[in-house]
Amino acid sequence: MSTATSLPRTPVVVNRPNVTSVGVIVWLGSEVMFFAGLFAIYFTLRSVSPELWADQSSKLDLPYSLTNTIILVLSSFACQFGVFAAERLQPRRTSWNPRHWGLVEWFFVTFAMGAVFVIGQIYEYANLVTEGVGFQSDSYGSAFYLTTGFHGLHVTGGLLAFLFVIGRTFAVKKFTHREATTAITVSYYWHFVDVVWIGLFLVIYVLR
Repeated sequence: MSTATSLPRTPVVVNRPNVTSVGVIVWLGSEVMFFAGLFAIYFTLRSVSPELWADQSSKLDLPYSLTNTIILVLSSFACQFGVFAAERLQPRRTSWNPRHWGLVEWFFVTFAMGAVFVIGQIYEYANLVTEGVGFQSDSYGSAFYLTTGFHGLHVTGGLLAFLFVIGRTFAVKKFTHREATTAITVSYYWHFVDVVWIGLFLVIYVLR
């Protein structure tokens, strides 16, 4: 009676997606719906009062907002360079050459540019208020501050996330894939915030 020869089994490697990354992506999906609702509110109010929109939107400073927008868009590039550093597990710079910067340096640059954007937005609000465009002045003011204000809060949340990642990088003794994954998920959020602002900029400042 012959016995079957048992062959060694090859271990099966299961690559499960990172729970944190999946959670952030799902949450960003809900954020897409949230901002879609804000866009719907803006377009609805605009269709009701086209003359008001034409008058009030003429008070917007397009060159100023374009400069602020460019700063935010460039911050996404700095953020991505930080992600590249995190992927090669380089937490800090090896020289002053930007090509040798690590996650911390690039995220500091991203934070600074994001902070400049928020400060610039607050300055713009102050100028618009002096021009008579307030949150309670009319439907245009309500729609403008509602859409841009919620975006500004999201940018501020991103800035806090960058500080968390930078602080965590300094706190750990060894920078591992776990810390790198956290940095990458934060970059997902920041790129999302930038894309939303590009849409807002086109709708509010360009298609006015």
